[in-house]
Amino acid sequence: RSAFSQFDVKTYRDFGRYKASWERFCQAPPSDWPPKAIGAKILEPLTETESGVIRANLHWASREESLAWVRQRLTGVTTFAVDGSQIFPSKDLSVPVALVQVGWYENRHDGQGGYTKDVELDVLTPADLKAGNSAEPVDRRVNMRRFEMEVARLVRYIEAVSEPERCLVFLDGSLVATFAEAFDPDTRDVYRLALMKLLAVSQARQVPLVGYIDTSYARDLTTTLAHLYRLGDAPSVHDAQMVHHQMQWGDRTPLFECDRSGILLDYGDQRDQITFTYLKTTRDGYPARLELPRWIWEAGRLNQVLDWVRGEVIIGGGYPYVIETADQTAVLQAQDRQIFYRILQDWADRSQIQIRLSRKMVSKARRR
Repeated sequence: RSAFSQFDVKTYRDFGRYKASWERFCQAPPSDWPPKAIGAKILEPLTETESGVIRANLHWASREESLAWVRQRLTGVTTFAVDGSQIFPSKDLSVPVALVQVGWYENRHDGQGGYTKDVELDVLTPADLKAGNSAEPVDRRVNMRRFEMEVARLVRYIEAVSEPERCLVFLDGSLVATFAEAFDPDTRDVYRLALMKLLAVSQARQVPLVGYIDTSYARDLTTTLAHLYRLGDAPSVHDAQMVHHQMQWGDRTPLFECDRSGILLDYGDQRDQITFTYLKTTRDGYPARLELPRWIWEAGRLNQVLDWVRGEVIIGGGYPYVIETADQTAVLQAQDRQIFYRILQDWADRSQIQIRLSRKMVSKARRR
């Protein structure tokens, strides 16, 4: 009890300091803004906001009214998202083998209910996993392959789309691979290069791309405030927590350039091309973080793209429907796992390859 209470008291105290500094920052004239930011650079003027909030002023008397608004914005706009799932190697099998599945959903919003769902699979062999037996930890390689497949599918879609100006592509996650900084250099490069290619092809084809992070613990704005006002480190205070006060559904923060240290410094010509805003997508809870290529803002299309995102959120009841449906398409259930192992065993028998199942797995299969 004491440990939880102390954490709560410290978090509340740190949050109060950062919240006050955020309000001070939003009211400061541009001449007081730091010439070189650390964490985030301002792209839209804070002076045109209400305490750092850009109002959407979207209010409807019923869901029918909100859906009518969505139809006005999204009719004729194609939205696309990819998600993935996997079956990790199991010690219940005598050889290391994994399965990765990515699923995608394309919603054409054409008034006719036109959409496309499909999946792509990849079996990772012992050579792919670089594992000598099923007990070796190889989950990272499986996750890496899933990420590669997800991003590669987004890239192929962007390259093939026929009407780039009427299309919106979602990445379910961040465009900044900070999570990969804990990995070895080769693994880190896989994530970095994949995202750099995705950003580059979005810019080249002028297809809007949104990295959607529903629950974000990013600290770009808090890092800027800590340096500007010498606040000291407060790891428990994050951007979404700090800016959500006074936000109503549909409201957002101004747009910022992500100026984070770490892996972003290795993004080459894409280093300064990732922007972000926080968008209130539910009545309660913190806003979602949206990361977008800088070209969207420079092309004057930011508000249009954000309305498209709001439309997807309305359809999905608080979460973009296109991402939600891609997740449902991609997910592998327990039954799929059993089918995969059955197919694997049948193939091994025909190929005269010895794959032994543990007694535990045989017993489970018999009972079920």
